[in-house]
Amino acid sequence: MTAIASAALASPAAAVEAPVIVPLQGLEPVLPMDAPTVATGVPVPMPGAPTGFQKGVGALPDVTLPSVPLAGTLPGTVVDAPLPELLRGSEPGSAGLSSPHSEMRASTPGAVLGTPVEAPRGNGLAGIPHLAKPQLGLLTPVLSGALDPQLGLTPDAG
Repeated sequence: MTAIASAALASPAAAVEAPVIVPLQGLEPVLPMDAPTVATGVPVPMPGAPTGFQKGVGALPDVTLPSVPLAGTLPGTVVDAPLPELLRGSEPGSAGLSSPHSEMRASTPGAVLGTPVEAPRGNGLAGIPHLAKPQLGLLTPVLSGALDPQLGLTPDAG
């Protein structure tokens, strides 16, 4: 039973991307060359635990809407476009752009709301809380990672 549960939980984590091949063959009648090929994937980000739940100075936490971290892998992408024959008898080959898999990390935006009431001034037992000035802040989204694309020309194999 435990093995089945661990296999069920492991299978979504193993699927980090959904492969996509862009069909461009319909462009061949209008292009003066063969259609390029594009093979890539759609990343499947894995959400983490929300961050930012800290206890504030008052009774309410400082962070009202926490940021949610996301981690994923950008899929490898290959674009191969045959070059048109500009000079008669030349073998132009093809232009290629490739980008390998790369790890990416991100976090969603969040919001910070200050406490709406302040502690009583003077003797804490003989007063009522005062209303505070509204304070609102936004936590910016974050995206980090590194891409390593490569562009090149390859001679025709013929």
